Order: sequence, then structure tokens, then C-alpha cells
Amino acid sequence: MEGSRVRRPAFAGQFYPGTAQELKRNIDSLVVKNAKKQDIIACMLPHAGYMYSGKVAAETISRINLKDRIILLGPNHTGYGSPFSIMTDGTWQTPLGDVKIDKELAKKILAASKFLENDALAHMYEHSLEVELPFLQYFKSDFQIVPIAFLTDDINGLKEVGKEIAIAIKGSGAMMVASSDMTHYESQQEASRKDSEAIKAVLELNEDKLMERIRGQGISMCGYAPAIAMISAAKALGAKNAELVKYQTSGDVTGDMDSVVGYAGIIIY
Repeated sequence: MEGSRVRRPAFAGQFYPGTAQELKRNIDSLVVKNAKKQDIIACMLPHAGYMYSGKVAAETISRINLKDRIILLGPNHTGYGSPFSIMTDGTWQTPLGDVKIDKELAKKILAASKFLENDALAHMYEHSLEVELPFLQYFKSDFQIVPIAFLTDDINGLKEVGKEIAIAIKGSGAMMVASSDMTHYESQQEASRKDSEAIKAVLELNEDKLMERIRGQGISMCGYAPAIAMISAAKALGAKNAELVKYQTSGDVTGDMDSVVGYAGIIIY
């Protein structure tokens, strides 16, 4: 699906407010105003409705010096498109304006990869990357993106793609955002227990341990694939440290502790 295309917002008015004014006001109420910012290599952010996970995403992004180029790595919830999908051309719209794809960098990543396919279909109706954009736009008006979506549990392929991305973006000044929610629809107690195991593996920058825990403990973390690719790429780019900025669940917002979804914000540097 070649050619410059416009990806219109599929979830404005659902996951987040549909007008610029309302959206800005919403994000403004969630961010940490005088947070100390730092340069990072990568971060992990949640992607649920802002009412539920917005605080975690906003507090995490509040801590980051955003770069001019951002590689967005997300899970493919829709099933459309290829297992390793990169969109190399076009513009993504949100109520806060347009964000262009960095065509040059996207094509460089595609050329460096044995796995990625140029595929816009995987991105058309997928929320995991769209919902991150307004948070990024709130803090920075001029940046470009490279959207990548994963529909695979091939850990070796994911680690390899991470290394390929690292080779392609080295020296470009790009940072990565991996989009993932944590445990889905379990009790607060169970979700917190399982999520702390997955989070520990991410903080140790250990992709194998993360996959072992996902499989061994049945952790329904939807974005483990982008997290694995991100960790692999971040290590290849020299990452040594990771920090959990915030963890909470939907239960912390709604008060329903019987069936919650977990959200974690992590920075890697």
C-alpha cells in the first residue's frame, strides 16, 4: 500500500476527546508541570482510554526530553496486515494536528530488516499508536514518526528486528516508544502481582525473562512484542538503566477491584 496517505484518527472521541480544545485541557490535567526531564533511548507507555491510563502515560512523558524523530512500536490488535508492519510514508492526523512519517528513516529501517514489510493496513484501525500521539504533540509540535506494529510472538524475530532498528537509527537522534497495557481483566491483587513480575523483567532489560514470565504465568500484557523489540534495540544502542515512573490499574480510577487492567510507564536510558 504505497503512496503518501493520510491516516485519519480512528479513536478520537472514544479513547480521548475529539476536539483540540478539550483534548489539550484533558492532557493538561494529567501532566506533571515541573517534572525534571531527561534524555532517554526508549520508553514504554500504556494505550487505553485516557480516563484509565492517561495519568500513567502523561506522567511518564512529562519526564522525557522528546526527540525530533520517534519510532512508535505497538501491538496489532486488529489482525489486519502482516506480522511485522512498518508504514513508510504519509501523515497521521489527530485533533491536535498532523504528524508526518519520517520517510527517509522509515525506508532505512525497512531496508535494514529481514522481517518488516511496508504495510499501511496494519495501522489504519489500530489504536495502540494513535493514542500516544496527542501526548507527544502536547509537549512537542514538530516531530516525525515511524510507526511499526507487531502481530507475532516470535521472540527471535522480535529481538532481531530490535537489532535491525538499532542499526538503522544509530546516530539519527531518534527515540523509541513501545505501547503496551499490562494484565487484562483480573483482580487488582492478581494483576498487580503478575505485572510486577513482567515489569521487573523490563527493568532488567531482559527480553527472554519477559517472554518466559508472560508465557509461564499467563500474563495478558498485550504489547509484549513491541516491548521485546524495544529492549533489544535499546540495549544495542547502549541502554544500561530503566526506571518505572508509574504503575496503576483501571481499578485505581473506577474503584472496581474485581476486574482491572494494569498500566505501566517505564523509561530506558
